[in-house]
Amino acid sequence: MKNVADLFPLTVTENAYSYADYMRLMEKVVLEKRTTGEKQSEDLNHYTRLNLARMQRLNKTVTVTDELKNTVDQITIPQTWYILTEAWCGDASQNIPPIVAATLSNPLITVKMLLRDENPAIMDAYLTNGGRSIPKLIAVDDDFNELFSWGPRPTGGQEMLEAYKANPAKTYKEFSEEMQRWYLADKSLSLQKELQALLEGVLVEK
Repeated sequence: MKNVADLFPLTVTENAYSYADYMRLMEKVVLEKRTTGEKQSEDLNHYTRLNLARMQRLNKTVTVTDELKNTVDQITIPQTWYILTEAWCGDASQNIPPIVAATLSNPLITVKMLLRDENPAIMDAYLTNGGRSIPKLIAVDDDFNELFSWGPRPTGGQEMLEAYKANPAKTYKEFSEEMQRWYLADKSLSLQKELQALLEGVLVEK
């Protein structure tokens, strides 16, 4: 178990968003016709509007499996789940609401949101195939020992992306729509199974 305290100084932890505050930030940038992060464009603004609507819907409709809830309820140590994200990210909009929903039954888990572009040191410590892919979940205990990390998408979605990159026979817009259909059909079950496995590993270590 590695200690990652050097990645999370007070300037980071004190400025992290609660999930409710992050949702309010998304509402704010949508009203201002912009997005979060360094890059700004009409396409990113469009995706941000879609993501806000998607997350608002998922916040109301996500169902946590009994298996994951039972595992979450076995957690006995305080921990914080930091999630690196940006408002324009479609994978974040699909995965963050189920992650947050999974924590709600156990008050020992705190969720904090970090914007990727404002936290390059953390992001660069959790690259995916050399890229700054989000969302990225990093779970730590009160001493900033890393319990586990996850992201940026379930294995099935990651395999779809890698297949597309190897043979981009369609436009990225078409691929993105295909990925969103995969998420819709999957109903976050792949993510929940992966989270459950990670948590079971932590519980065994404890």
